Amino acid sequence: MADPFENKLVDKRVAQRYVRKGVLDEKDYDRYMKSLPDLADQAIAVEAAFEADDLDDDDDDALDDEEDGEEEAGPGGETA
Repeated sequence: MADPFENKLVDKRVAQRYVRKGVLDEKDYDRYMKSLPDLADQAIAVEAAFEADDLDDDDDDALDDEEDGEEEAGPGGETA
């Protein structure tokens, strides 16, 4: 089946933005999505486990940068 749309237009993460901007017609998008085959039975389950150290927040990244000798710029561009 030939794709009538570019992949970037029908990516579900951004398709609604393109519909709002008028780049993509909502009815055409809905029709296209309904025409896609259901491949759920071919999906593979993925299991993942995280430890507390794997879930860093942004504050830890700033500390890591300071340790490397990089200073993070403040809102006005000044460094601490």
